[in-house]
Amino acid sequence: MAGRWIETWEPEDATFWREKGERVARRNLWFSVLSEHIGFSIWTLWSVMVLFMGPEYGIDPAGKFFLISTATLVGALVRVPYTFAVARFGGRNWTIFSAVSLLVPTLAAFWVMEPGTSYATFVAVAALTGIGGGNFASSMTNINAFFPLRKKGWALGLNAGGGNIGVPVVQLVGLLVIGTLGASHPRIVLGVYIPLIVLAAVCAALYMDNLRPVKNDTGAALEAVRDSHTWIMAALYIGTFGSFIGYSFAFGLVLQTQFGRTPLQAASLTFIGPLLGSLIRPVGGRLADRYGGARITLATFAAMAAATGVVIHASGNASLPVFLTGFTALFVLTGLGNGSTYKMIPGIFHAKALARGLDAEAAAAHGRRLSGAAMGLIGAVGALGGLAINLAFRQSFQATGTGTAAFWSFLAFYGVCFTLTWAVYLRRPAPVPTRAQLGYAEV
Repeated sequence: MAGRWIETWEPEDATFWREKGERVARRNLWFSVLSEHIGFSIWTLWSVMVLFMGPEYGIDPAGKFFLISTATLVGALVRVPYTFAVARFGGRNWTIFSAVSLLVPTLAAFWVMEPGTSYATFVAVAALTGIGGGNFASSMTNINAFFPLRKKGWALGLNAGGGNIGVPVVQLVGLLVIGTLGASHPRIVLGVYIPLIVLAAVCAALYMDNLRPVKNDTGAALEAVRDSHTWIMAALYIGTFGSFIGYSFAFGLVLQTQFGRTPLQAASLTFIGPLLGSLIRPVGGRLADRYGGARITLATFAAMAAATGVVIHASGNASLPVFLTGFTALFVLTGLGNGSTYKMIPGIFHAKALARGLDAEAAAAHGRRLSGAAMGLIGAVGALGGLAINLAFRQSFQATGTGTAAFWSFLAFYGVCFTLTWAVYLRRPAPVPTRAQLGYAEV
């Protein structure tokens, strides 16, 4: 692919950043957010489509949970190749391609979304929408390269949060269609997204850049795979992002199946949690910049466990208001945790480089090199947490008719994540750089 290439990029150089780097980085950030936002909407499309699938479709709740699980699985798996595509093709070029490719699952869903379509066809089309999940990995890897370490928490949080908002937006579009025309017009939702996909691709072509210094580094990838911190952070990201995306896919179905909500009633509630969780993600990154990612992550998992306890109580007592309160709190907390965990990743690798005796510039380069390689893997494993949540709900509803058993398993996992965060990053001196090492004063 031809495209605009920036030959030299030195974001840790204060003069370069002030005179040129920040302006270019921010421009690429905004249009990366747009493309990733549309990608998230397409990835979570079936969380909306299942609300349109009434009895005439002949698909039971377990079958619907399997549809959304299929989309979740594919979205998690494609994150690995999408991570390496940025260096191979260029961030701008890959953003154009990945945006245009979203037309395939959208047009396919437009074609098949009607009663009488075979279940196997629905599964295949749901799998296609999973490519939207890959946009996150390529976008985060690209933006990670544009920003200096001291700004990564804010930039990555904003990039991811703006993308995550694609989840509640597609659910709001579904609500608007169901509320005005009823549950028999799913194709209108799909029709809305076709021009938006084209817009995202055109904006990427006009306003984004490729960074020549960003290269695929097989050695960095292998080193990241061998580093225990990659897998520890992947486990923590299962607890934060895996929860966010899993709950986003499943929330509407849980309301319909367990609490007997109509499609309109479910759609009117489904978007609230993902919206709040998306909006607060940059706050998690900002708090991590200021107070340390491990501290914010630890507090988040403690609060998530408490909120899950509220949800278990409400689920057992069939109390919808309390259930909604606890579930909404969970969404907000997953957003905070998403921002803080992603901030930890470059900081950990940077601090390890400093501990090895590298100077500030070399340590920053090493941190960018390894964190870029690790982010795709961590993002993929984290997204698999969403698959686990949907499968847990499917099994719970099949066995007991409620989601209570699934919530107990989530509570146990949040306890594991809390313990892991404390034991590795707070109990003993953690591999996280001080604010002075990052280049700005203590406050």
